[in-house]
Amino acid sequence: MGLMEVLGDHILVIGQIHLAHTGADGPLPAEALWGGYRRRLEAAPECEALLASLWYTWFEDHTTSAEAFTEVLGADRERLVPGAPEPLLRRARRVLENSGPVPWGAKAPTLRAAAGVPGLRHAVFRALLLGYHDVYGGLDPAEALVLLDRLDLPAGTPHAAPLRTVLAAGHRNHRQDPEVWKAATGTAAGTGAGATGRSSGTPPAP
Repeated sequence: MGLMEVLGDHILVIGQIHLAHTGADGPLPAEALWGGYRRRLEAAPECEALLASLWYTWFEDHTTSAEAFTEVLGADRERLVPGAPEPLLRRARRVLENSGPVPWGAKAPTLRAAAGVPGLRHAVFRALLLGYHDVYGGLDPAEALVLLDRLDLPAGTPHAAPLRTVLAAGHRNHRQDPEVWKAATGTAAGTGAGATGRSSGTPPAP
């Protein structure tokens, strides 16, 4: 992980760590691996390569997605309360905003906990938006709609209204029918990269 921070490229390092963790000699020691992630996610300087490694390497792989999300945040969801320490909130924001590929069942309890913390509501919104748009993502439309309405977002929050529209219509993911998002926004389907620059077909970051 230190090499990744120096090199700024997660593929050269984390790919090998992922293979070691999932291979015949794995899993790797939990504190060394996931403790290392948690400490770095709480640090004030943001490491873009670290966040990219979560999204691309751990969260997009269905065999490690739930485990990784639980280790870097989900196991601490009961601590996500108003007044929680800033390092924990910093970690939560970073994980949630990069959780698009994580299966709904693995992250929904954490999203519900985070929705009760004012400083995390925008991160929860981003998690919902990217979960809808990411090619590996997917939401439970009814549950996600209830959660979206709990966030009490400012009027005119970009992409909130069309997201509510598609969820109310029962759509789990953009790939299910791209024309639905186009109709909800009244524009061409989104082609930006979202807040993290990691999701094709995601609208620009608010």
